[in-house]
Amino acid sequence: MTAPTALAAAPVQGDLVQAVDWAAIAPPTIAAVVALAVLVADLFLPQARKPLLAWTATAGLAAALLALLPLSAGDRATFCLTQDPDACSYTADHFTLAIQLLVLGGALLTALLSVTDTKEKLPAGEFWFLLLASAAGAALLPASRDLATLVVALEVASLPAFALVGLKRGDRMSGEAALKFFLSSVTATAVTLLGVSFVYASTGTLHLTEIAQQLDDVPAQLGTLAKAGVALTLVGFAFKTAAAPFHFWVPDTYVGAPLPVAAYLSVVGKAVGFTGLILVTVVAFPSYADVWGPALAVLAALTMTVGNVAALRQVPTRACSAVRLLAWSSVGQAGYLLVPIAAAAYSSDLQIGATVAYALMYAVVNLGAFAVAALVARTHPANRIADYRGLYATRPVTALAMAFFLLCLAGLPPGIIGLFAKVVVFAAAVDAGLGWLAVIMGVNVVVALYYYLRWTAILFRAPEGAAEQVPAVRHRAPAPVTVTIALTAVAGVLLSGYPQWVLRFAASTLF
Repeated sequence: MTAPTALAAAPVQGDLVQAVDWAAIAPPTIAAVVALAVLVADLFLPQARKPLLAWTATAGLAAALLALLPLSAGDRATFCLTQDPDACSYTADHFTLAIQLLVLGGALLTALLSVTDTKEKLPAGEFWFLLLASAAGAALLPASRDLATLVVALEVASLPAFALVGLKRGDRMSGEAALKFFLSSVTATAVTLLGVSFVYASTGTLHLTEIAQQLDDVPAQLGTLAKAGVALTLVGFAFKTAAAPFHFWVPDTYVGAPLPVAAYLSVVGKAVGFTGLILVTVVAFPSYADVWGPALAVLAALTMTVGNVAALRQVPTRACSAVRLLAWSSVGQAGYLLVPIAAAAYSSDLQIGATVAYALMYAVVNLGAFAVAALVARTHPANRIADYRGLYATRPVTALAMAFFLLCLAGLPPGIIGLFAKVVVFAAAVDAGLGWLAVIMGVNVVVALYYYLRWTAILFRAPEGAAEQVPAVRHRAPAPVTVTIALTAVAGVLLSGYPQWVLRFAASTLF
């Protein structure tokens, strides 16, 4: 009698065991496994062989990027509920692949920038482990389709970043920057978790698609709780995206962090915040668009205005830090990225593709600008705007590349991809009926032209006291930095020649 009972129970037990789609989860998994391998190898490698860790980490990020190729054929999902196969915790759709391409590509370029710096200034094992661990969390986040996985991925991406910022041992500015970054992020996490708990209490589920269904029919006595949960979750992600007035940590953090880490935060860190914001608003909270739509529109206007005005104030001072100016520029760019998300609340035609297109453009040219800044910092550690004067006389190709990056950020030819991205975002606001936001964006674009063009002009001015300023022996640029500048410049030129590629690619990411 016992044998038939055991046999009858077997199918039920088998149904509870979920098969894992290893190909779908390969990109973040590869980054995480290589991170652990690098950390263990650091214990046994002698100091002279530490550079091997850099190339191992770089190869791991390249392998994670290659793992995206088999996933381009179609949507794949895993870790799904047995009673509801459509509710999955991990989904590798086109949106996921686009963001994973952005974050893993950004991490790879950051690794190339760091190959030479980490050998001289930063502890190699810790640096490469933290960078890969953060990249693994950033790659996991766009695939997350439940709030628990989303928050875990967000923290896996953020926690190593705190240590990366403060990794320059004995540097007071680095420690202060790490502390500001840590305190702001902890506050954001606490607010996010409170919002998530309110949403869970209102809906009884954590899966984004099920939350969207449950919020359509929330009992009247839970309506206020649900709205509070939506609002608090948005505030938490606003901290992560550096949206004003939650942007105060950005300038000091970027200046105090190692320069490759600042580049990483400006692209990958920002992509993480915006990805989470898109998932919770468009996928989980569409029925509460009347709550988050106006809030994000106001945040977009405030963020781009604060960022551009603050960047404008940096230019007249000769001692202005190039990294600080790029930090304020990134705050202004965050405002532009918020516009299509806000527009999605007002238009039945989702505008998320415009955010993805703008993010891809921004990632390429901003990483290129930071790569040039890393090169200039080798001879001018203060890295002031004034240190770029006469760059064309000493490094003409580098100066032309930097001018191209700045013109892309400004949205001027020949940086067609920058102009194209701004037009797409502007059109998203107009199509959604947000004419006032489009006007504010247009004014901010004009304001930003001043500091971008002034920096561009400095590149081609004759150095003051040319005989003293131009060194007798020209310092050779490290090959990884040169490769990073070349890759970003070529990508920017190709995208400027064929901007429709970005739009078609971004259009395919719509949910």
